[in-house]
Amino acid sequence: MSLAPRAVLVHRRTPYADVLARHGTRGAAEFFLRTRGQTLDDLEAADERQRAALAAVAAAVPPDWRSGTLEREDLPRFLFAPEDVVVVVGQDGLVANVAKHLSGQVVLGVDPDPARHAGVLVRHRPGDVPGLLRRSVPDAAACEQRTMVRAVADDGQELHALNEVYVGHRSHQTARYVLGCPGGREEQASSGVVVGTGTGATGWLASLARARGGAVLPGPTDPALAWFVREAWPSRTTGADLVAGALPAVPGEDELTLDVLSDELVVFGDGLEEDRLLLTRGMRLRIGVSPRRLALL
Repeated sequence: MSLAPRAVLVHRRTPYADVLARHGTRGAAEFFLRTRGQTLDDLEAADERQRAALAAVAAAVPPDWRSGTLEREDLPRFLFAPEDVVVVVGQDGLVANVAKHLSGQVVLGVDPDPARHAGVLVRHRPGDVPGLLRRSVPDAAACEQRTMVRAVADDGQELHALNEVYVGHRSHQTARYVLGCPGGREEQASSGVVVGTGTGATGWLASLARARGGAVLPGPTDPALAWFVREAWPSRTTGADLVAGALPAVPGEDELTLDVLSDELVVFGDGLEEDRLLLTRGMRLRIGVSPRRLALL
């Protein structure tokens, strides 16, 4: 007997909840902010909108479905099942945080605060959820398939990301490595390497492309990647010629490689520094198109 679908509601703690946790009481938080020319009102209003959206989404889950609620901090410890439909209630970045933990499950992005969020990945309103949940099971194949990026170290460590992966030193020190790309190989000293997708082209990649004079980036659903070296430093032993490019759509072909020359480098995806790979001198990292896709409803 097949299991009924499970709606997994994912959200993150609001800034209002963080402020209360830091100061202990609402009064203490309000006093602290007021003495610095700020107010708690906007944070509290945003928290109320988030709570209302979560309540509406929870009420929209069909009675014959299973359901669960998950905070962002618990994602690394949660086991998603094949029959799950993941409902992300929050900002666009939360969809990226969820994507790396999935393997084809349908994702429905719900925006609780359209006036604040861009709505690139959280496209729906709480009132749309009842019909969308019912549609998500038979129409899973019709979801928008977003390309993801994968980083694999030669010791078996692996990381997937929806927007981009970053490789560099854990602080602001220089990263040293030999970069290999379809255009050749070059020893480099830089502040890191960023490899991203068409989804990431609306974020960090857009800034890097602008600094390169408007480099062409993949579209939201294009199965290709773009890569950039940040602040490469030319010297007697290092070059700064191979600083940007594209990678094709086929996983495992024409990947970007980095042979580590620093004592330690880190790799993390979509801004989640706490969930990272650790590289040491002599290791090799390969970065390319991931075999995974985000199924965005």
